[in-house]
Amino acid sequence: QSTWGDSHQIATNMAPQTGKGPKELVKGATLQCIEAITLGMPLEVWKTRMAYNRNEGTIESLIKVYERAGVRGFWQGSSAKMVESASKGAVLVWSKELILSSALSAGMSNTVAGMVAGAGAGVCQVTVMGPCTFLVTAAVTGDKNTAITERILNTYRRRGVKGFYPGGTAIAFRQATNWASRQGFTEFFRDRLKIWLYGSTDAQLTVGEEALAGVMGGTMSCWNHPFEVARVQAQASSEAGVVPPNMVQVMKNIVKEHGFLGLYAGLIPRIGLNIWQTLFMVTGVKLVNRFYDPSAR
Repeated sequence: QSTWGDSHQIATNMAPQTGKGPKELVKGATLQCIEAITLGMPLEVWKTRMAYNRNEGTIESLIKVYERAGVRGFWQGSSAKMVESASKGAVLVWSKELILSSALSAGMSNTVAGMVAGAGAGVCQVTVMGPCTFLVTAAVTGDKNTAITERILNTYRRRGVKGFYPGGTAIAFRQATNWASRQGFTEFFRDRLKIWLYGSTDAQLTVGEEALAGVMGGTMSCWNHPFEVARVQAQASSEAGVVPPNMVQVMKNIVKEHGFLGLYAGLIPRIGLNIWQTLFMVTGVKLVNRFYDPSAR
C-alpha cells in the first residue's frame, strides 16, 4: 500500500499543471494582438516586401511600402492579421505552457524544455495561421485594391481550402524553429544572466534583465530566415495563380536567381520583428505569470 501511495504521489507531482486553459488562451490572444497592432504589423509588412522583392535594399523597401499606400500601408492586411494574432497567440501560449510544464517535470533543463515546448507550440500554430499569413502576404505582394473578402473568394474558387495553405511545409518548419529558438535561446540567456549576475539559476531576474534575455533570444532566433523567404515566395506565387513547387525547390530557385544571400532578404526587419515577438510571447508571458505568482522564477 505504501509503495502504491509513493508511486501515485510521484506521478501526481510530475503531471503538468491543469486548470489554466482559458487563462492561457486569453493571455496568448491578448499579448499577440498587442504585439501585432503596435510594431509587429509594420515590421511584418516591411520584412515581407523585402523577402519578395529581393533586389530592393533595406531602406529602399521601407520607402516603397510608404509610397505604395502611405502610413496605412504598414498595416496592410491588418484585419486578417488580427484574426491570425488572436488565434495563433492563444494556441501558442496554451500549448507552449502545457508542453513546457511537462518537459520540466520530466527533468529537462530550462533550455531543452524551452526548445521542445517552442517547437511543439509552433507546429500547433500552423493550422490556424496558414490562411491568415497567406492573406497578409497576398495583400503586401498582390493588387492593393483587392479587398480581403474578394481575395478569400477568389482563392477558394481557384484551389479550394488547400489554396490557403501554400508554403505549408515552410510555415511548419519556420514556426517550429521560430519558437523553439525564441523560447530555447531566451531560456539559455536567462540562465546565463542568473549565474553571471546572481550566482544561481534559482535567482529572479529584474524586468530589465528579462527583457535583455528576450532581446538576445529573439536576435539569435533569426538563423532560420531562409524558411521565411521561401514561405513568402510560395504564398506570393500562389496569389499570382502559380502553383508553387516544394520548399526545397523554392529555395533552389531563389538561390539560382539571387544567389545565396537572396535567402536572407529582409533579415534586418525580421530581427526587429523576432525581438518584438519574443518580448511579448516569451518574456511577456513570464512577466504576466510573475504578476499572478510573485515567486515564479
